[in-house]
Amino acid sequence: MSFTEDNYEKALITLYKNLGYQYLYGPDIARDYYTAFYEEQLVNSLAKINHTKSHSAIDEAIIKLKNIETGSLVQKNELFMDYLQHGIEISYHDGVKQHNDIIYLIDFNNVYRNDFQVINQWTFVEHSEKRADIIIFVNGLPLTIIELKSPSREETDASEAYRQLRNYMKEIPSLFIYNVFCIMSDMACSKAGTITSKEDRYMEWKTKDGIYKSEEFIDYDVFFEGIFIKERFIDIIKNFICFSKDELGAAKICLLYTSPSPRDGVPSRGLGDVYKRQLLNVPKKPYKEMEKSVYSGIRKVVENHCQWYSMPTFYRKNCSNLPL
Repeated sequence: MSFTEDNYEKALITLYKNLGYQYLYGPDIARDYYTAFYEEQLVNSLAKINHTKSHSAIDEAIIKLKNIETGSLVQKNELFMDYLQHGIEISYHDGVKQHNDIIYLIDFNNVYRNDFQVINQWTFVEHSEKRADIIIFVNGLPLTIIELKSPSREETDASEAYRQLRNYMKEIPSLFIYNVFCIMSDMACSKAGTITSKEDRYMEWKTKDGIYKSEEFIDYDVFFEGIFIKERFIDIIKNFICFSKDELGAAKICLLYTSPSPRDGVPSRGLGDVYKRQLLNVPKKPYKEMEKSVYSGIRKVVENHCQWYSMPTFYRKNCSNLPL
């Protein structure tokens, strides 16, 4: 029996269920097809995460989420990522006085207070009606869009999935405002990239545990389990996504674990738009100069040389105590 796209979709859903994600079938969910996120779940999740905050504050945060309207898709996504990583600053009146507060979209301190869901056949309507194969939701937010192609059909492959994702960005761009990264997969080849990634910048993930590495054909379960273990997925969202700007425009950058080393245990190659300044043996720089550079970021010492990556958040989290 050939392994069809439907079979593959079911296999992935089973994998996510085994990782502790709740499974829902998109057409069974009563919702507004013109709203990109799962609003009922979002309201419940935010109330749980921000249990000391008022309903008025949470309602104001959701209004801001719904009205990310200014700028290009990349600029809107950058604003959303700031909301996702740092919370939404809101101001509201409770009938007596004005209040200022921050509503958090993810609990980064307690991963298991967040709601993880895998939903297939999620319909969204904008310029046209589209239905994504699988979307990974955290607290009602559609953070990862997964496009699948049949492993058994010679005329389709992961590249066709990439072209489908690009088509979605044209037809239903608002869904990608709330996106962290996308995945294209035909089972034999699974790669992830950001909304600004060209196809050749989509990258694999080659380990489940940070030690074992597959050099050639990556089992799909290595890729998906390696990224979507809950603690790791949340860590990627918080600490391994940033934006860079140059004369060619803005780029969204995410680091994935493609060439692990048993000693350093950190990502060593970027997915998305990683630039030529991601170099080896770069001379040491003063911290202030490094902080100002849009390409500066991770500095880690490996056998008396430096590796630089376009990832400032990782530097701040893990390497701020290294000598410069």
